Amino acid sequence: MGKIIFYEDKNFCGCHFECSNDCADLTCHLSCCTSIRVESGCFMIYEKPDFTGNQYYLRRGEYPDCHHWMGVNDSVSACRLIPMHTPGSFIMRLYERLEFGGQMMDLVDDCPSVMDRFHINDIFSCNVKDGNWLFYEHPNYQGRMYLIRPGEYKRFSEWGGRNARVGSIRRIMEY
Repeated sequence: MGKIIFYEDKNFCGCHFECSNDCADLTCHLSCCTSIRVESGCFMIYEKPDFTGNQYYLRRGEYPDCHHWMGVNDSVSACRLIPMHTPGSFIMRLYERLEFGGQMMDLVDDCPSVMDRFHINDIFSCNVKDGNWLFYEHPNYQGRMYLIRPGEYKRFSEWGGRNARVGSIRRIMEY
């Protein structure tokens, strides 16, 4: 179980809203969000309602202003609790084409460079058998990130991607 607290003002001041699970629209609780405290668990926060827009991964800790979670403004409109994964295996199958077509690649550990490991720049679909993962737009875990939970993603838009570019992939192992 997780707990995250959103504050309207920097440094954990002003009106606040506590959440322990997914919330598709925080704007009905707060007018803005400029600081966040994660008391337990891990969360993905989203700039737009319904889990859309830029995504940011937050683990237990304090984020006194938006720069601490790499946000560029106070636009936090949704959050998703990342469910705890039982320690053990992480299994993901990546595809170079839509709907699981083209070359297939298996991944069971972190990948700091998709290009170096698989010699491709784009992942168009994937099937996550086990574990929670983060896709990053650039190598070495840089750029936009996307939460990838167990399930099938027939096209990059299903994980929120604007295009198929995936530069690096990391397992979520902290809870």
